[in-house]
Amino acid sequence: MKKNLKIGLLSDSHLKTKLHQEAIDYLLSLDVEYLLHAGDIMLEEHLQMLEATNLPYACVYGNNDTALIPLYGKYNIYQEPHYLSINHLKIKMMHLPYYMSADADIVISGHTHIFEASMVNSTLFINPGEVCAREKPLSECAVVELEEGNFKVTHYFRELNREHWKRREIAL
Repeated sequence: MKKNLKIGLLSDSHLKTKLHQEAIDYLLSLDVEYLLHAGDIMLEEHLQMLEATNLPYACVYGNNDTALIPLYGKYNIYQEPHYLSINHLKIKMMHLPYYMSADADIVISGHTHIFEASMVNSTLFINPGEVCAREKPLSECAVVELEEGNFKVTHYFRELNREHWKRREIAL
């Protein structure tokens, strides 16, 4: 089956620069075509890391990102909810899960530090979990693939004392 689109998702990096870079590097190793960050990036250095991938990317401000507001226009970081289109796919991004209406093909949120993915009618709701490993000893990210018009979601996570990432495919 031909893979049509592969999007890497991150959220809640906080001040964990090493974990942020490791998650980006891992997503790049999976040949993602886009990177989307659902907020609490906190550092300009983290935005620079996304920019350095040379992939199309977008981020939304999280509740801990007020120091990044002056950088609007310098990086692809936006107020929530932010709508974008990738290959005719309508995506809504937010940090706080307050705009959870099914008005897009994919609705991405962060803030809770808990991975979640579900289909409601024809909308995929997803939270990639936390990069920062603050709430649990796992650094997390996710990949959404669009294959022949169907979504495939994979949750990736790595224990802090381990080198290798584990994967869990999500049945939708």
